Amino acid sequence: MTFPMTTIGGIEMSRLMIGSNTFHGFSHFSGARDQWLREHFTDERIYEVMAYCAEQGLNCTVALQRKDYADIMDEVERNTGVKIHYIATPAGQTLEDLKKGVREAADLGCEFCFPHTSWTDARIVAAENKIIEAPEALAYIRECGMIPGWSTHRPEAVTLSDRNGYDCESYIQIFNAVGFLCAVETDWTANVIRNTPKPVISIKPLGSGRVMPPTGLNFVYSHIKPIDTVAIGMMSVQEAKEDIAIARQCIERQPVQVELQKTRSKATLAAA
Repeated sequence: MTFPMTTIGGIEMSRLMIGSNTFHGFSHFSGARDQWLREHFTDERIYEVMAYCAEQGLNCTVALQRKDYADIMDEVERNTGVKIHYIATPAGQTLEDLKKGVREAADLGCEFCFPHTSWTDARIVAAENKIIEAPEALAYIRECGMIPGWSTHRPEAVTLSDRNGYDCESYIQIFNAVGFLCAVETDWTANVIRNTPKPVISIKPLGSGRVMPPTGLNFVYSHIKPIDTVAIGMMSVQEAKEDIAIARQCIERQPVQVELQKTRSKATLAAA
């Protein structure tokens, strides 16, 4: 199947992307959930979810630079014929730390490299209107043959980068209806996303499990640009099926229709 597309750095990308925090055990919820995720998501289970997403037209993932993950992506491509584009998000304390991660990403064959929020946001100096070491980091990503961007939780990274003309093609920006991990109010974040001419990848659209999919995805897609996209973590093939269907409806501006969760307490709400 096909899925609505946008373009980042000249490469066609699906307007729903495969998030990886669930795969790698980062729940942003509790230590117990982190542990459960790490025990649950074997390579085989990651493959099942990713292969289903590929068959539905999703062709990109955002993740740490990891060989085991890249190997799963290669297997998905062999079996489905769909190439999953890899946006790596290396980090570190220093520019040299970052460069090491950039080289690792390049060695894995990643096409995109967006320094992680922990590196990017620590270098934002709004008073001086700059991101420290931004030109050097982005130039090194280009030197390694990848398409550069920023991963950030702070919308200032977007405005400062645009204002300075930094060589980045796109932004990963956290955005969700409840403002979970957002640096400013949701209307300000939405304004920044809409006003940059570059495509934005909105992450954590469900606030790491704090928002129901119809509510969260409808909110995000209704506030971003037609060239923007969304990355979402999925716990299973069943969840992927539901999220992808909801995303299609949101992009097409159709009313979101999902099967309501029926419990005894809602029995009187059902139609006669």
